[in-house]
Amino acid sequence: MTPPNSILPPGMTPEALAKTLARHPRPAGGDPLRRVDQPLVSLSGMILNNQAPEQLQIKRKPPWLRAKVPGGEGYTRLRKIMTEHKLHTVCEEAGCPNMGECWARGVSTIMILGDTCTRACGFCNVKTGRPGTVDKDEPRRVAESLALMGLKHVVITSVNRDELSDGGAGIWAETIIRSREACPTMSIEVLIPDFEGNWPALQMVIDARPHIINHNLETVRRMYPAVRPSAKFDRSLELLRRVKKQGVAAKTGIMVGIGERDEEVLALMDDVIAGTRTEVGSCDILTIGQYLQPTRNHLPMDRWVHPDTFAMFKNEAMRRGFRVVESGPLVRSSYHADHQADVLTDIVNARA
Repeated sequence: MTPPNSILPPGMTPEALAKTLARHPRPAGGDPLRRVDQPLVSLSGMILNNQAPEQLQIKRKPPWLRAKVPGGEGYTRLRKIMTEHKLHTVCEEAGCPNMGECWARGVSTIMILGDTCTRACGFCNVKTGRPGTVDKDEPRRVAESLALMGLKHVVITSVNRDELSDGGAGIWAETIIRSREACPTMSIEVLIPDFEGNWPALQMVIDARPHIINHNLETVRRMYPAVRPSAKFDRSLELLRRVKKQGVAAKTGIMVGIGERDEEVLALMDDVIAGTRTEVGSCDILTIGQYLQPTRNHLPMDRWVHPDTFAMFKNEAMRRGFRVVESGPLVRSSYHADHQADVLTDIVNARA
């Protein structure tokens, strides 16, 4: 149902809002779910109210947030391969601002298990709803397309498939194994969901031995009920700890500018280092980037974070023990992922 015109922001038509709501039919932040813990604190007044018309306006970007327009030979070649193999990318589905730059370099993030997510996180532009049937041929197509691309490093991610008993872990494992067989010199990074704390499912992914396992915390602990209503902060920390304990490089990332405070970002760094600590170290890689409100139906922005603050975050994260840190306005979890992998490899080799 299209809301009455009285709550429409200036310049927005009922048709435009209806189009947005059709893509994201659930309320921003998701529906109340049985498995979500009762919030310990009210977020009223702590983040902006996205129901108020004046807050539905997407803020004008500052001069330091300028992304390249998609185009060029590398971009065209990559899109052709994706289309022919019927593959999805999180670059397109999530509206990543770096898509033009990355695709022109021949770098992309493949998204498996369909393009429809079972969750409705208030920040994410990926479609939500009931996914279709699992495509069991997808691992083969992904591996074949990667062989054609000739990449040195690839990032593979997925939507959440909470309706599946293993959360899609079986497809994950097969995709990793087939991709490694097809591209033996390519390093593989995976950005995985939390599998609702199904640790045997996670173990299937770990046993497939990708080079880097990334699971994003996305935001500070206090903001979880609004930003990640179907997730748990401590469950995500436990996932990262289990990854690191088994000798796989662990990575996580967050957004800033969505309502958190600087001191909460620093506290999150402490939580990650302490919560993932094992006999072989703690979480290796951290990415920090500016939250950009995808549509008026998503959680609103609280602030533009200045590049100087991102530089401070990087210094503090490195001081706390992260080995590789990418922190900047346009940083996303897969931004310069190939470079991050190279830096981590150099560090590990130097300490060997």
